[in-house]
Amino acid sequence: MAIKVGCFALINPFQTLDKQVDQIKEWGFEYADVTDNADGACLGSHFGFNAVASLDANAFDIKRLFESRGITITSVCSHATLLDPTAPWRYGTSQIVKAIRMAASIGVNHVITTEGDAHTSFGKNLTDDEAIFSIREKLHEPLKMAQDYGVKILLEPHGKYTDSVKHMERIIDACNSEALGINLDTGNLWLGGGDPIEMIQKLGSKIEHVHWKDLPSEFIPQRGKVFGCGMALIALGEGVIGIEDIYKELVKVGFDGHTTLEVAGEIAVKQSFDYLSNLEGLT
Repeated sequence: MAIKVGCFALINPFQTLDKQVDQIKEWGFEYADVTDNADGACLGSHFGFNAVASLDANAFDIKRLFESRGITITSVCSHATLLDPTAPWRYGTSQIVKAIRMAASIGVNHVITTEGDAHTSFGKNLTDDEAIFSIREKLHEPLKMAQDYGVKILLEPHGKYTDSVKHMERIIDACNSEALGINLDTGNLWLGGGDPIEMIQKLGSKIEHVHWKDLPSEFIPQRGKVFGCGMALIALGEGVIGIEDIYKELVKVGFDGHTTLEVAGEIAVKQSFDYLSNLEGLT
């Protein structure tokens, strides 16, 4: 496939990262991302019930873990809190910087982040202009660093501002950095009220990675009210998002990069891969 399809490295609850990668390999995939991570040590990882990778680890150990299973890392996820005030207990600029160092050191081109939902009254009460400034300010140093390290930061639709094509354009213009691109998440963008086709048509040159999700009709009443969802519970093509049209539009603008299935369950994952493979044959 010209569009390369990998798998979300957080597919089984209460399993460590090595077990997640084992499962991805067993299902026949060659690509995956570093999905969950945090600073320092993690008790859950140490005692064997979660898949958190340490941003302070030797990145080459993580690379070797994936490569020993024949899996290539395509991105490091670094979903931050960019609207709430900076604090040591909030994932933000500091962690994005560490993710950039990790990615660059092992030859991974993309660090994926987003603004996320505001959890504080401060973040919830920002005006649109203040919110755009907050995102710009928190990404300023990471973007400078990413450019120096040869890494791209990709903004994912996963919040009020990144789920809007208009606001995504404003953020990109405000940051004014060649190191900033987009990770198109089909499910998040649609759920947040955005139009994936419009984003591809207007910002297709900025899209360098894709997260695939489809959502059932039960989500229609929530559209525009919920910003982001972790994983789809149905296979691609079974929902209301229009995956085939999105795929064809990506091909039309020349996208040929890595993509990730954010789909839960072995049957749905395999059906989704087959669905995308069949679309490949149509284009």
